[in-house]
Amino acid sequence: MRVIGLISGTSMDAVDVAVADLSLDGPTVLLTPVEHAEHPFPAELRVPPTSAAELCELDTRLGQLFADAASRYEGDLVSSLGQTVHHRVEDGRCLGTLQLGQPAWIAEVTGLPVVSDLRVRDVAAGGHGAPLASTLDALWLADLAADGPATALNIGGIANVTKVSPAGVIAYDTGPGNALMDAAMVVLSGGLRDRDVDGEYARRGRVRADLLDRLLADPYYARPAPKSTGKEHFDRAYLDRATEGLTMPAEDLLATLTELTARTVAAGCEGVVVGSGGGMRNPVLVESLRRHVDLRASDEFGLPSDAKEAYLAALLGFLGWHGLPANVPSATGAAGPRPLGSFTPGRHPLRLPEPAITAVRGLRITGGHRART
Repeated sequence: MRVIGLISGTSMDAVDVAVADLSLDGPTVLLTPVEHAEHPFPAELRVPPTSAAELCELDTRLGQLFADAASRYEGDLVSSLGQTVHHRVEDGRCLGTLQLGQPAWIAEVTGLPVVSDLRVRDVAAGGHGAPLASTLDALWLADLAADGPATALNIGGIANVTKVSPAGVIAYDTGPGNALMDAAMVVLSGGLRDRDVDGEYARRGRVRADLLDRLLADPYYARPAPKSTGKEHFDRAYLDRATEGLTMPAEDLLATLTELTARTVAAGCEGVVVGSGGGMRNPVLVESLRRHVDLRASDEFGLPSDAKEAYLAALLGFLGWHGLPANVPSATGAAGPRPLGSFTPGRHPLRLPEPAITAVRGLRITGGHRART
């Protein structure tokens, strides 16, 4: 079946769309990437809601935005990871997670059934609802990790890793990916820039050991996996506290924040590291990571690094459609395997297939892909 995967990451810069042909071959999922694209995110939707009325409006407008993006593609099913607006973690436990982008708008506009709310069931089962990338990574890297560890890395606003080895799967959020760098650029540019494009500032700066030591002292990094975090923790206020009493050029601040991401990510990696996400576009960050780990782009293994999480959304929807568990308990901390997602009917009554009875143990990428311009 053809699945349209949708997600907007914590950076809230675009709706990522990936279209995949998916099928089951015994215990293996066959995934053929068809096409992918980014649809720019309106700036006014990046403003955090401060009331129930604003939250309602944001949920509606995000649903309409996702619906417009999905309507440009052909498929049998839409799977939406939505937009995470809050991820509540206290004392190492996830107590709730909220993704907006009302799926009824997607179903109404496209006429297709929609799978959404993909994180909450894992949270209800005692997990973190993240990183769900571990589902794709554990299946995808199983062969690569047959003789030793391999790591899948995604660098979005928050960075996460999935370590796959013969001993099992461990996954967690390592900490900030682009979040603190982006927050710094917004402040330094007076809101005119929201990222350090191509690492322009970081490349001209030097790493400040005093600030880096402060940042690395955050207790989050010492917490055992599974664990998750978000921009609720690594935000502008966090950056203000970390830099209190310090003065430095903008370039030094960006160089230090870039090094922070590189070091905390590298600490969670073993073996070959397969990287994806927006952070892979930052050459300074990539160069720093390559000084620590054997980093390869996910494109070398068949999935475009810019679209991997949208293909993840498509995979999660496909698994849910077939009644298959779509979480990795050792990665999220859930009590056991769970089917994920809620279903919204499209134009026709909802008719699910007979549940698959063979457990999925692998993922094979077939064919090619193209980016839509």
